[in-house]
Amino acid sequence: MKAYVVGADGPTIGEVDRPKPGSGQALVRVKAAALNRADLGMARGRAHGARGGVGTVLGSECAGEVVEVGADATSLKVGDRVMCSTNGAFAEYALTDHIRAYKIPDGFDFARATTLPTALSTMHNAVVTEGALKVGQSVMIQGASSGVGLMAMQIAKLKGASLVIGTSTGAGRRARLKEFGADLAIDPGAADWVEQILAATSGHGVDLIVDQVSGKHVNDLMRATKLEGRIVNVGRLGGERAEFNFDLHALRRINYIGVTFRTRTPEEIRAISEKVRADLWPAVVSGKLSLPIDRAFAFARAADAFAHMTANKHLGKIVLTF
Repeated sequence: MKAYVVGADGPTIGEVDRPKPGSGQALVRVKAAALNRADLGMARGRAHGARGGVGTVLGSECAGEVVEVGADATSLKVGDRVMCSTNGAFAEYALTDHIRAYKIPDGFDFARATTLPTALSTMHNAVVTEGALKVGQSVMIQGASSGVGLMAMQIAKLKGASLVIGTSTGAGRRARLKEFGADLAIDPGAADWVEQILAATSGHGVDLIVDQVSGKHVNDLMRATKLEGRIVNVGRLGGERAEFNFDLHALRRINYIGVTFRTRTPEEIRAISEKVRADLWPAVVSGKLSLPIDRAFAFARAADAFAHMTANKHLGKIVLTF
């Protein structure tokens, strides 16, 4: 089968063996797949948890039709239309754990469906489970114009946040954040961006920050957090290392939480998927939780899709169609 594979000189479309489903797995004929930031790092040869390096089939979420099920994959059958987070999604066929696969709601096409699995699981975990959002609290999403960022704002609104703040460095993208739940859109490159947040919260700061950027912003994020507030660090696009003001962290008594799926067990990831079904699925089916497709590329143009994500000017998801 054809797949987008990391080679010695970067990723290319090549031929690899079609996988076989093991226990609890299903084989999906991929109809659409969506890009995520982790794909960029692996395309450049970086490891992402246990994945990465020459021979890695890129991609972590897709939508398609089940063509084969393994033993104990009891929740799926051949012919089911599914959207799922998985490894090796940029290929004609991909394996998925049957619990991590969501059946595609009626009326959804494959491109629309593939935008959702990673954003739903990542941000329900960050906002609701780890972030412990309560009705009436304030939330800031750092890096809000990405697919997962847009989903985080929508989940926060759905769960009763009183104030949702989104940040983006692009003026055009900031102008659209209100479509996805933002009450206030802020440029984190502005000299007074922390003061803008404090002004919007009567000087107190926000109850919860979901941070996808980190790096040099970490101390400013703590300044923008309410006393005894929470920061959930989901991504590190701004850098994995920076000076950390331990005294500020202690003075504000901030609960700073780091999350990643890379060190979670299959059982833990299944549990997150089940929580999404239980808590968010009616809002997914109704379209209340949805993501825009910034651009769709044919699979043969996967390199162009990666270049578009690298340019970092998109709002929402970048999709490959098969």
